Amino acid sequence: MKTFRFSVYLLLATMFAGSVVSCGDDDNDVVDPFEAKEKEFAAIIPQYVNNTVIVTYKSLADATINLYDALVELKENKTQANLTAATDAWITTRVYWERSEAFLYGAVADFGIDPHIDTWPLDEPAFNNTIRNADFIESMSGDDGDVWVAEHLGYSLLGFHGIEYILFAEGQPKDVATVTDNELIYATAVGGDLRNQCIRLEASWAGIDNVSSFKQNLIEELELVITPSNSALSYGENMLNAGQPGSTYRTVTDATVAIIEGCLTISTEVGEVKIGTSYNKDDEDYIESPYSYNSKVDFIDNIRSIENAYLGGATESARGASVSDYVKKEDAALDEKMRAAIQNAIAKIDAIPYPFAINYASAQAGEAMDACAELTDTLTEVKVLLQK
Repeated sequence: MKTFRFSVYLLLATMFAGSVVSCGDDDNDVVDPFEAKEKEFAAIIPQYVNNTVIVTYKSLADATINLYDALVELKENKTQANLTAATDAWITTRVYWERSEAFLYGAVADFGIDPHIDTWPLDEPAFNNTIRNADFIESMSGDDGDVWVAEHLGYSLLGFHGIEYILFAEGQPKDVATVTDNELIYATAVGGDLRNQCIRLEASWAGIDNVSSFKQNLIEELELVITPSNSALSYGENMLNAGQPGSTYRTVTDATVAIIEGCLTISTEVGEVKIGTSYNKDDEDYIESPYSYNSKVDFIDNIRSIENAYLGGATESARGASVSDYVKKEDAALDEKMRAAIQNAIAKIDAIPYPFAINYASAQAGEAMDACAELTDTLTEVKVLLQK
C-alpha cells in the first residue's frame, strides 16, 4: 500500500508541476497593462519636451532678446518708427510667453519666474515714484541696470506690463513725444531682466550646453540657477528620465499626467481668473495687458498652449506622438470632445467684443468663461483616462 500511495503521490506531484509550468508559460504571453501604457507614454514625453516645451521657450528667449535690442535702439534714438518696432517686438514676445502657460511648472514655478515677469496690474503709483527717483534712474541706466531692477523692484513693477505701460495707450503705440527719457531707461532695464529670465527658462529645460554661446555666457555671468536644488538634471532631462532613478517622476505615467495637469491649471486660470475676476466684478481693474488691448490674444494663446501640449508640438509641422494619440486609441469620442472643447474656447474668447479691457462684463465674456469651464471638465476626463 505504501508503494501504491507513493506512486499516486508522485503522479499527482508531476501533474501539478506540469500545470505550474504551463501557467507560467501562459503568463509570459500576457502583457502587463501598466507596462504597455508606460511604453506608449514613453514616446509622448520626448516629443512634448523637445518639440513643445523647449521649442516654445527658445522662441520666447529669442523674442526677448529682440525686444531688448528694440528698447535699446528706442532709448538711443527716440523716433516713432523705433517705438512702433518696440511695440511689435513686445506683441511677438507675448505670443510665446502665453503659449508657454500650459507648462507653468518646473523652472518657471521653482524660480518664481511667472510672477517675476507677468504680474498685473502694474502698480502705477509705485511706477511713478520710481521714474521720479533720480537715484533709481541712475542705477537703472548703468550697465547692470537689468540686475539692479531684479534685485530692487517688486514684481508689480517688473516684466511685461511695465514695458507695456510705457509703450502703449488704448491699444495703440504711444506718441513717442509723450514718452520720457526716464521711462525708456526703466523700460530698457526691465526689458533686460525679462530677457535674462526667459533665457534662464530655455536653458533650464534644454540644458546649458544646448543654448547659444551668448545665452551661456549671460547665464554664467549673472550666475543664474538653472537646475533644481536637489538634482543635476535639467528640467527636460528630469522629464525624459521619468520612471528612472534620479527623476522626480516615479513613472512615465506620472510625467504624462503632469502634461494634462499643466493644461488644467491654465484652462482654469483663463476662465475663472483672467476673464472671471473682472467679469464677476471681484476686481474690475484685474485685466491682463490692458494698455495694449492684447487681452483676448493673450487668452487665446493660452488655449493654444493647451492645444500644443495635447497634440504634441508647438506648431502643426512639428507634431508627433501625443496625448491625443493615446486618448484617441482608448476613447475616440473623448479625443474628439477634447479637440472640440479647445476650438470652442478659442471661438468664444474671440467673440468677446474688442477690447476686453472695456467689454469684460459682456455676455460674450460670460460665454467664454463657460467654454473654459467645459474645457477644464474635459481635461479632467482625459486625466482620469491617463491614470487608469
